Amino acid sequence: MTGSAHAERPSIFRQTKAVWAVAFASVISFMGIGLVDPILPAISLQLGASASQTMLLFTSYLIITGAAMFFTSYVSGRIGAKRTLLIGLLLIVLFAAAAGASDSVGMIIGFRAGWGLGNALFISTALATIVGAASGGVDSAIILYETALGVGIAIGPLLGGILGRISWRGPFFGTAVLMAIGLVAILVLLGRTGAEPQRVSLSAPLTAVRHRAILTLGLVALFYNFGFFTLLAYSPFPLNAAAKAATGEDMDPIQLGLIFFGWGVCLAITSVFVAQPMANRIGRRTTIYIALAALAVVEVIMALQTASFAVITICVIVGGLFLGIMNTVMTESVMEASDLPRNVASSTYSGIRFLGGAIAPAVAGPISTHITAGAPFLFGAAAFVAGMLALTIGRRAIAYIDAEEALSEAEEAELLTVADS
Repeated sequence: MTGSAHAERPSIFRQTKAVWAVAFASVISFMGIGLVDPILPAISLQLGASASQTMLLFTSYLIITGAAMFFTSYVSGRIGAKRTLLIGLLLIVLFAAAAGASDSVGMIIGFRAGWGLGNALFISTALATIVGAASGGVDSAIILYETALGVGIAIGPLLGGILGRISWRGPFFGTAVLMAIGLVAILVLLGRTGAEPQRVSLSAPLTAVRHRAILTLGLVALFYNFGFFTLLAYSPFPLNAAAKAATGEDMDPIQLGLIFFGWGVCLAITSVFVAQPMANRIGRRTTIYIALAALAVVEVIMALQTASFAVITICVIVGGLFLGIMNTVMTESVMEASDLPRNVASSTYSGIRFLGGAIAPAVAGPISTHITAGAPFLFGAAAFVAGMLALTIGRRAIAYIDAEEALSEAEEAELLTVADS
């Protein structure tokens, strides 16, 4: 009986229309993260904003996303997953369109904050919905979710570059249109999501921070995302400066878009095809150590070779390989690190990690201005090392994440039933 069930275990790509609708909307949502990358120099130039001011487009978006994440489980537990997803998508549509219609960088920063609120409602609920409804168990569902993340992050900069070539407003309006399509898809295709998330108190995700495994993984993710968004938000400026020094002209948005498209493709490939086999072979904690160490080396090289367009380009793309591994392994780990309801664990973990991402762009600009152009990358590398230290200090709290693969199918089913109840 068990052997037969195992033999017929469905592929992660054989899912219901409802799951694909959420995955599609997730792709578009994650496109919003890197969408503005290729147009940052253009916004800075055309709206008379400094690099530090322009990078606040990431900070306002991520800080609101991170703060709101702590309360998304409370919302979804009361109004249901589908309504939470739809409200999140609607907010993204409205605020993305408003950002595109703005006339100052300050207005865009403000509307990106509203966009972040919608993103928080959507992302956290989407992860719990896919994990609960997808075929093939938790790991397969997370791979599907990370595939959506990778595809979205890959396409976002490319679309941003293409539309940004027409106008810096183009990517914002483009996102609003695509998100509206995603909203309709979920409205039509997503029925009841099975057992709705357990109703939790407003303080449940904040209380969950006390859980040692969640806290350990959250701190690792906070430092990791600081380094992640240092690379993502700051790299367009040294790339543009290096290109201008060599050619005398600013980079075309499509050129930046293609570089970050390569970065996103690498992220998608490793998140889907490399992360889980690597973790199964050498363990999740060892995989995280290796990825963090590799990312630290990449950003040290970038810090030392900031004036080299070729080196920065190669490092950005290579960095995507290790970021993809980190994203998948960290998400798998946190979803299995405790007996907390999945929507609570997801909200707490996501809130902590997005706050780490919000800090990076805010400090990268002033650091580059007052120290050197390469200093933000050194801070990013130091953050990756800090993540390794946090993993070491909390190693006992998360020791069993490497034992999850040893669970029998019956034990896994029982664990998932408890998590969903």
